[in-house]
Amino acid sequence: MDRLTSWERRTRVALIAIGTGFLLGWAVPVLALGLPTPAHVALWHLQVVCWALFTADYLIRLVLAPRRLSFVLRNVPALLVVLLPLLRPLWLLRALLLVQVVAERVRLPLRVRAVVYVGGTAVFLGLVGSVAVLDVERGAPDANIETIGDALWWSLVTMTTVGYGDRFPVTGEGRLVAAGLMIAGIALLGVVTAAIASWFVERFERTAAADRRTEAELAQVTAELVELRRTVAELSARLAPR
Repeated sequence: MDRLTSWERRTRVALIAIGTGFLLGWAVPVLALGLPTPAHVALWHLQVVCWALFTADYLIRLVLAPRRLSFVLRNVPALLVVLLPLLRPLWLLRALLLVQVVAERVRLPLRVRAVVYVGGTAVFLGLVGSVAVLDVERGAPDANIETIGDALWWSLVTMTTVGYGDRFPVTGEGRLVAAGLMIAGIALLGVVTAAIASWFVERFERTAAADRRTEAELAQVTAELVELRRTVAELSARLAPR
């Protein structure tokens, strides 16, 4: 095990806690209107601390990476978040580790575990997308997403590609969130569809293999019966009086 992998394994739980803290520091002020100023300040400092810890984690992993250029190319979103604090909401994706750890610990077949992971990811993205669109839409001119209920409904119809059109973002940031949810929804539905299709194909292959085994066994039994009849006929011919 190289040093980078060892570090990532040792810090996984810590990153989950940091990601959860960042998520709370961002979402609570959006959902809980009327928070006192000290609470807003404390939650803002929580986000800054989490961002600083993520930055330190990225730099440490960069130092430990055996191929640093390859590491940077594989972690472009992380690099953007470190360099551009305005993109810090991208760090919410770190909280996907919560879903990943749960999926890894579920004792289910690989295909079922993948579906569970995808389902958890879909729920997570729907909730995050709801909070994100509410954050940028509420109070905007002509906005029609003003409550968390509206935002949750909009996320659901967007990710499932239904698109009723009764709720829709009117700001540029909201439309950017919508584009991300559309792409994520299509991708997640594709994964689930592929998993279900693969399960059916596997069942059909198992049935076909069982049928082939049965046919082979019947052919063997038939051959043995033919041989037995031939042997009996030969014995009968030898024992017959002349």
